[in-house]
Amino acid sequence: MIKGFPIFVLAYGLSQFYRACLAVFAPVLKTDIGLGPEQISSALGVWFLAFAAMQIPVGWLLDHWSPKATASVLLIVGGGLGAIVFSFAQGPTAVSVAMGLIGIGCSPVLMAGLYIVARSAPPARFGTLVGLILGLGSLGNVAASVPLTFSLNLIGWRATLWVLAILAGFIAFLFYRFVNDPPRLKPSDGAGKGLRDLLRLKSLYPIFLIAMVAYAPGAGLRGSWIGSYLTDVFGASPAQIGTATLCMAFAMIGGALAFGPIDRLIRSYKWIVGGSAAITFIAACCLWLGLGETSIVGSVVLFAFVGFFASNYPQIMNHGRSVIPPELVGRGVTLINLFSIGGVGLSQMVTARLFASGAASSGYSMVFGYYALSLVVGGSVYLLFARDPR
Repeated sequence: MIKGFPIFVLAYGLSQFYRACLAVFAPVLKTDIGLGPEQISSALGVWFLAFAAMQIPVGWLLDHWSPKATASVLLIVGGGLGAIVFSFAQGPTAVSVAMGLIGIGCSPVLMAGLYIVARSAPPARFGTLVGLILGLGSLGNVAASVPLTFSLNLIGWRATLWVLAILAGFIAFLFYRFVNDPPRLKPSDGAGKGLRDLLRLKSLYPIFLIAMVAYAPGAGLRGSWIGSYLTDVFGASPAQIGTATLCMAFAMIGGALAFGPIDRLIRSYKWIVGGSAAITFIAACCLWLGLGETSIVGSVVLFAFVGFFASNYPQIMNHGRSVIPPELVGRGVTLINLFSIGGVGLSQMVTARLFASGAASSGYSMVFGYYALSLVVGGSVYLLFARDPR
């Protein structure tokens, strides 16, 4: 096992928590400071866009500086400070600023782990180890459900955010103290190559597009829309929202763990990624057509299907990794991640505006329809034009 591997999981777990917590915060933020569903969605979108914007500098820092220092410094400055700003929020602007800071803080943690794994582990184990980081780290998604609801009831949302700020600082310390950087690349290994060389790899472009649309439905619905939807459509209580988000969280964990090693059974990235995107599309269509409104249980089942099959990130990253030269791994994986996370941020902004443009019931239908149509476009291009090296 790579030294520091549990810390990769812990740090990614905190990132998962932050990207999923607003769905549970939503009812209390609406009551206390008047945030509506579209403002919650926009705030989450700011998190993802800030995260995505950092991927280019993070990739450069991974290749040229220190992965563990990059993760530690940004996590304590962005993640810790952002949580403190959030705790003082009195309106949507402060929440968006806080989520932007937290997005910056979380931006290097997964990529630092993947970079160290890619440089330290055999290529054949890369997909499995990525799946483990994503699957086990997704327990942070679980923590942002029933446990978060318990904390909100016990100490309130502002005190909960102070606890998260302290936790971010502690994980940053662990990352710096117990993780080892891989050996530096020598100039003769191609360390002078950069982003322009990556962008010349035409085989990456269909992978960028599927990365942009595949994760967005799971992250967006789990991170913001599920709580508001269940409240508005079924009058769900905070406890019911906690249970529903817990179910979706476990589905996403199961997906991440399943998609990691599944390439040993199905020897085609395109079949794995394309097939899972197709099933996500079907579940999103069911929500779009209103089939989830028949019962709260049926609705949660559909959300869980979206969560499971939208967790194909390990295989998207594995596909991308297979066409990236070793000297460009840091910037390559962060560039794919930029499209994945940026796609979520863009989707959150679009769905927030679609929701605001319609009535409550039609607004949610437009949100689900957007996710379904984006999967059709991205999935079609990927299946038609991606080159499968296996």
